[in-house]
Amino acid sequence: MPADPRRWLVLAIASAAQFLAVLDLIAVTIAFPAIGRDFAPASASALSWVLNGYTVVLAALLVPAGRIADEAGRRRCFLIGMVLFGLASAACGAAPTLGLLVAARVVQGVAAAVLIPTSLSLALPVFPPHERATAVGAWTAVSAVAASSGPVIGGLLAASDWRLVFLINVPVVVLAVAAGVRLLPRSVGGRVVRQRWDLPGAALVLVCIGALVTACVQAPEWGYTAPATLVVLGVGVAAGALGVRHARRAAEPVVDPALFRTPGFGAATLGLLSYFVAYSVMMLGATLLFTDVWHYSVRTAGLALAPWPLTVLVVSALSGRIVRAVGERAAGVIGSLCFVAAASWWLGYADDGGAGTHYAVRFLPGLVLAGIGTGLYQPVMFAAAGLLPARRLSVGSGVLMVSRQVGTALGVAVLIAVMGGQGQGRHQGQGHGQQGLEMGALRTGWIVAAVTGAVAVGAAITLRPGGDGATRGQATRPTNRRRDRTAAAGQRRPPAP
Repeated sequence: MPADPRRWLVLAIASAAQFLAVLDLIAVTIAFPAIGRDFAPASASALSWVLNGYTVVLAALLVPAGRIADEAGRRRCFLIGMVLFGLASAACGAAPTLGLLVAARVVQGVAAAVLIPTSLSLALPVFPPHERATAVGAWTAVSAVAASSGPVIGGLLAASDWRLVFLINVPVVVLAVAAGVRLLPRSVGGRVVRQRWDLPGAALVLVCIGALVTACVQAPEWGYTAPATLVVLGVGVAAGALGVRHARRAAEPVVDPALFRTPGFGAATLGLLSYFVAYSVMMLGATLLFTDVWHYSVRTAGLALAPWPLTVLVVSALSGRIVRAVGERAAGVIGSLCFVAAASWWLGYADDGGAGTHYAVRFLPGLVLAGIGTGLYQPVMFAAAGLLPARRLSVGSGVLMVSRQVGTALGVAVLIAVMGGQGQGRHQGQGHGQQGLEMGALRTGWIVAAVTGAVAVGAAITLRPGGDGATRGQATRPTNRRRDRTAAAGQRRPPAP
């Protein structure tokens, strides 16, 4: 079957959605001081929900939104999500009060939760199996560039007017919707009316993920052992346990346990969770080193981080060839080992000297290693969505994205915890962190990154060797045939007397 000639355009549209969703998570952090000045005397706690409202809602809705997209049609849900994201961005840019800004950010989070899993599930099927690693590499590179360039873009726009951080989304959305209407493939859907929807399961997923992410993002402010943190964390754990029990018994659960029996998918879920803990610790740690220890401006700090996404772009362009040459497992192991090496390099060589050779010799090599790791590891792990049956692509993508969001929130919370609250003010948009941020605290964070990166190595080792997974898309077929024969036999069996 010939490859779809539109596949790279489809990927570009899907990547645009991914770029906007990730950029609005990062760039808004830089705009916090300006937002706080406009809405003074708003409290830091109230202001933090401009970011946290988006983060929590996005993480909590990823899986249910993916399930809805699988049932109702990915193209339709993607376009609706894109329009909603554009309208919410315009509302954020025009918000006259902090309450309306937070409400608009929550709507943005809902729209992003629809966009992110559907973007990958729309793009993967139009690529032949041997090109999927390259496609996912490009898709993840866009995400990495959005995350790494967020401080620069956010700083430049906020320097003029913080509302531009949101309004810049609107023309991009208009172009993406216009192109999407013409180019995006029509996916089979519409079964949501005929098939029973698992409302209890969806509610448990929402409560579990929402509570866990809320506990992570609010723990630095509430206190890590405060009653509010422990209660919210307990609610999340309890909802998760009930959700697992429910999924095993429900006829059509929101998250089918069979997803995790697909070879490679469980390893990818664990690998992405641990990888993004390391990623967020290293990204925030590097930013705090530049701004609070070396006293770079926000703009200079963003430029100092630029070798990371630039390396990702180069490696991602080659990721398909690398995977075909060495296999998915080897590529994942090499990528995660590079991440461990990056954290270890900073642990051994980064100091409080600052400019000149301290950056070029003591820090830059770690950024390049981190870029290589990002460019190799993420494509292999996110490509695990291609292992799943076509009817579960979006919900499977949503599960992988939840691993990313939870890992990111957990990494930030862990780094702030090991720093004893240092740098918390900057993270929550309150201007500069505490004076005298100690290198020892950052080194502890890099130890955490190295350890969680090692867990990501272990997850990569458990992948099936030889690229038999996502690149060939064959792993689930025998299982699906057995399920189909079982279902058929059940339909032929006469009813019990």
